[in-house]
Amino acid sequence: MLYYIFRFLEQYNIPGAHLWSYISFRSLLALILSLMISAWFGEYFIKWMKRRNIAETARDPSIDPFGEQKKGVPTMGGIIIIVSILVPVLLLGRMRNIYLLLMIGTTVWLGFLGFMDDYIKIFRKNKEGLKGLYKIVGQVSIGFIVGLTLWLSPDAVVRENMTVAQQNQEVVVKHKSEAVKSLQTTIPFIKNHNLNYSAVMSFLGDYKVAAGWVLFVIMTIIVVTAVSNGANLNDGMDGMCAGNSAIIGVALLIFAYISSHIIYAAYFDIMYIPGSQELVVFLSAFIGAMVGFLWYNAYPAQVFMGDTGSLTIGGIIGVCAVIIHKELMLPLLCGIFFIESLSVIIQTQWFKLQKRKGKRVRVFRATPIHDTFRKLDSQLDQTSTYILKGWPHRPFHESKITIRFWITTIILAALTIITLKVR
Repeated sequence: MLYYIFRFLEQYNIPGAHLWSYISFRSLLALILSLMISAWFGEYFIKWMKRRNIAETARDPSIDPFGEQKKGVPTMGGIIIIVSILVPVLLLGRMRNIYLLLMIGTTVWLGFLGFMDDYIKIFRKNKEGLKGLYKIVGQVSIGFIVGLTLWLSPDAVVRENMTVAQQNQEVVVKHKSEAVKSLQTTIPFIKNHNLNYSAVMSFLGDYKVAAGWVLFVIMTIIVVTAVSNGANLNDGMDGMCAGNSAIIGVALLIFAYISSHIIYAAYFDIMYIPGSQELVVFLSAFIGAMVGFLWYNAYPAQVFMGDTGSLTIGGIIGVCAVIIHKELMLPLLCGIFFIESLSVIIQTQWFKLQKRKGKRVRVFRATPIHDTFRKLDSQLDQTSTYILKGWPHRPFHESKITIRFWITTIILAALTIITLKVR
């Protein structure tokens, strides 16, 4: 809204109006505004929730040894995050940009899905929340819409990079003059680091391009669903998910900015994606919302984000990575989310397998994996055998676990960024 107003005023030589054409100016403004909104709105939201006794009930002490201390803490704080993202983006973004519209749609869609889950848990007193099938359908649906839009929209194009040998035998990277629909995506740590989905489906001959787009849509669905669930599982300790997501957001912002700048894209030998600069504005607001939310969510938490926040956060990360063709980097960048999900899968599948043999054997002390580090020996199921019962050697306070997970995510984010040069 403000972007279009000031661009209109620019033609009348209004002082300062030209600043709105700079992506750096709008991004920093979005960051500051989202921080201010989350800090201001967060305080009023927490007070409003407390007055209406919309709060967390005591958690199962076998899962969370500090659960009794969290009784009465307001939940559904994801509303703070969503408002802090959408208001700056609607004010400062170019609303005609297809990528920005996809990010807004993802935020609203998954925010509503998470809100329904929290609503059922709190107001209907059903701790199971929204049925798992409905969650999966919601996540798959937004992944399908995003993938299909990127396939069919004429605005979702890239200018592919190519190497050119000059007369002095120096090899430089340039970008093709025409913007085209592209099925290429980046593979980390590989010299010729672009994978073409149509090449994967080359065995279909004349139908390989169409099949490549179908594969791309399927990959988008998998990415959005997996990252959204991973973020949801990671939201189990004060400040855990918000801190990790802010760090991941910074890495994605760097990738989005480089992809939107033709000179930087050529220097780092990656695809130039016209229009992706609006993702920088969105991600700036996202980072600001995460950091602002930590003001109240850091230990001891004054509010929990709930599924309203965690599902939305994961979806935003997944869709953004797909748009800038960096979805194959997510297992490294979102390594913490990946490990959390993998630990749950290993634990449940191994237990089911052993149960058929009449045994009660678990791999970890608890899952998701962050719960393993705070599980007390006295809280273990005495009827079960644990393969990794002695690891870790002692339980840690959740604030220490959270900070160490942040540090791990910082390392993973740095490694992901390094892939721009290490091939």
